[in-house]
Amino acid sequence: MSREKFKTLTEQMYYVLLCLRHECCGTDIMSMTLEMTDGRVRIGPGTLYNLLEQFADAGMIRETGVEGRKRSYILTDGGEELLRNEYQRLIQQIKDYDAHR
Repeated sequence: MSREKFKTLTEQMYYVLLCLRHECCGTDIMSMTLEMTDGRVRIGPGTLYNLLEQFADAGMIRETGVEGRKRSYILTDGGEELLRNEYQRLIQQIKDYDAHR
């Protein structure tokens, strides 16, 4: 999967990567996202595991451990760069909005 696919991120993609700045598993990601967004953003298991697979295939995250069916992941340098670039893109959108109110 090329990086072009990740030129802009959905909210779910953004929060998955944000959670994975620290090693965690899928269940952790779902609950952390709900907590961070006060319930505004929900990531269902189907969406989450699809995103984890896509990010892993693209080298944005790596698996760090397996306990039965529970898999843990963490961001790679490429994933951190992608997250930082999305953050900068969002900040620029806010600046554009503020400049044109």
